[in-house]
Amino acid sequence: MSDDTIGKEGHDHDATEHGPAARIKALEQLLSEKGIVDAAALDKIIERYEHLVGPRNGARVVARAWTDPAFRKRLFADAVAACAELGISGPEGGHLVAVENTPRVHNLVVCTLCSCYPWPVLGLPPAWYKSFAYRSRAVSDPRGVMREFGLEIPESVEVRVWDSSAEQRYIVIPERPPNTEHLSEEELAALVTRDSMIGVATIAPPSKKSPRSRER
Repeated sequence: MSDDTIGKEGHDHDATEHGPAARIKALEQLLSEKGIVDAAALDKIIERYEHLVGPRNGARVVARAWTDPAFRKRLFADAVAACAELGISGPEGGHLVAVENTPRVHNLVVCTLCSCYPWPVLGLPPAWYKSFAYRSRAVSDPRGVMREFGLEIPESVEVRVWDSSAEQRYIVIPERPPNTEHLSEEELAALVTRDSMIGVATIAPPSKKSPRSRER
């Protein structure tokens, strides 16, 4: 795998880490070797916040926007205040902006300088989001990057790339999939993925089976 390729195995990138990420990894290894930190327990905590706690908050925001027109309007006017209505807040969620996917526009979020990320609604940033390959190519070749995640955006759809910073961070509100009119807000939230809120994925229509039987 070259350093310019975003990993497909779990969408993680195995390029050499630099800067703060490398120092944190070295410190974690040192603490683990001295028995101060249990690496396995730490991994479980990180995994929980990366895949469950944070992204589930964002999924609630998306589902509410799909089902409540008034909330949707408030969300696009002031995402920080709208999220606070659901009890979602935090320093990494300040200056949050919600951008909307439509049949004509697809949004993709990146942080070209480091890894600025809205933790309160998306949890911890995945490794590929912090990788140099993603940060450098998401702006120059967004369609190619999304293609590596299995997402093909038609040429007729405009792709907008949003560069996060410490001052402003973004969450993508994906399109609501068809045939979901009968689903509750909770069931809709279960369909929403972290990657769809970054923009490297879309949400597929639910299977004919009950949404509660979907693998998570």
